[in-house]
Amino acid sequence: MDLKLLQDTPPWDWPPDAAKVIKKTLLDRKADAADRILAAEMAGNMVAMNDDLAGILLDIVASAGESDELRGKAAISLGPVLEESYSSDFDEPDVLPITEDTYHHIRESIHTLYHDESNPKLVRRRILEASVRAPEDWHGDAIRAAYASGDPGWMLTAVFAMSYVPGFDELILDALNNPDPDIHFHAVDAAGNWSVDGAWTHIAALVKNPATPKPLVFAAIEAVASIRPAEAEDLLGPLTNSPDEEIQEAALDALQMAEIEDEEEDDDEADEEWVN
Repeated sequence: MDLKLLQDTPPWDWPPDAAKVIKKTLLDRKADAADRILAAEMAGNMVAMNDDLAGILLDIVASAGESDELRGKAAISLGPVLEESYSSDFDEPDVLPITEDTYHHIRESIHTLYHDESNPKLVRRRILEASVRAPEDWHGDAIRAAYASGDPGWMLTAVFAMSYVPGFDELILDALNNPDPDIHFHAVDAAGNWSVDGAWTHIAALVKNPATPKPLVFAAIEAVASIRPAEAEDLLGPLTNSPDEEIQEAALDALQMAEIEDEEEDDDEADEEWVN
């Protein structure tokens, strides 16, 4: 199977040699640039990922001889395995695609690469976007600096990162008023992820506004369930009868999530009363 066939095949149907096909393209500097970028993207799929492939991606990220786009794509493709490894904390190492040593090597290496300002802006942005999926102490300062820079690209990266790293409620609220649609979208996502109550009025208005772009309304619907689950029914109930089936489905999923969140909040309150 070649790269093009892999592209047209769902990852769960990839053959056992998929990683070898991807690896071959990544290592072939004579291959078409678009094919190598595609291979870098595919390498991030957990079906293909392994220690060897992770090492190749890391080498590409570090290589000044590669294009900024390929280096950035390679960095982003390390994000999913970093998140999976971080979330599992290697409690069951046999089910993870990389070893703990590889995981720590990736984190240490991209930390160093991020702070090397001789690396291109795009590469450093992508490193930050990938690395926050396994949060570390250095991320807080990096996110604040990126947001404070005033550079639209860096600000977008910062707001994206706020969805993974806690402690940025005030900046998230500020970003909700940013005219850049991508920054606005990620601010809504971050507000929902961290249940930022101060974002409620803004996000509720997005849900109610029929002119809200579809991707943004989906993010807002999900955020509603997280921020004020007890009030989600009043706001999202009407959407379950929407003529748009995708919005119907999003509202129903969010209401189910809100019910779970509300029950958990009730349990927490009951536990606090019992302790007191």
